[in-house]
Amino acid sequence: MTPRFLEKYKNEVAGNLAKEFGYKNVMEIPRLKKIVVNIGAGEAKVDIKYMDVSMAELTAITGQRPLLKRAKKSVAGFKVRQGMPVACTVTLRGARMWEFLDRLVSLALPSIKDFQGVTRRGFDGRGNYNLGLREQLIFPEINYDKVIRPRGMNVSIVTSAKTDEEAHALLRELGMPFNR
Repeated sequence: MTPRFLEKYKNEVAGNLAKEFGYKNVMEIPRLKKIVVNIGAGEAKVDIKYMDVSMAELTAITGQRPLLKRAKKSVAGFKVRQGMPVACTVTLRGARMWEFLDRLVSLALPSIKDFQGVTRRGFDGRGNYNLGLREQLIFPEINYDKVIRPRGMNVSIVTSAKTDEEAHALLRELGMPFNR
């Protein structure tokens, strides 16, 4: 079964972007390459249980097992030793990427209290968008009763767009709720 946002991209968004920017070749039209979701777990240096819970929650949210990231070098100021687990990350591509974006835009972002839209300042100058979320509770897959403490996460949406304007138009057409 084809994801809903992928069908929307093929049927509506690609044509609208081609008209808006005057693309002559289909391969010039910006598209999503991947979505990377990261959760930093600084509490894991005290108790490894926090990392296990973070990994389980990220698995429930994305539908894919996360990769455990370890510290590359020791940093005395942060009480981190080389090899300690510090974060977990998931790279989504294909159907899982489109379905995650659908759930993020349709379910998770509207459930944020006093939501005014996402900022346009998250673009990096190369057509990629970074979004910081304050807590994992906005996703419907998370059980409120089992949450130890709210954790933030970073969502990086990597596109094939060459400029921020093209990437903004792509995400806007896909339904990303940008503020003014």
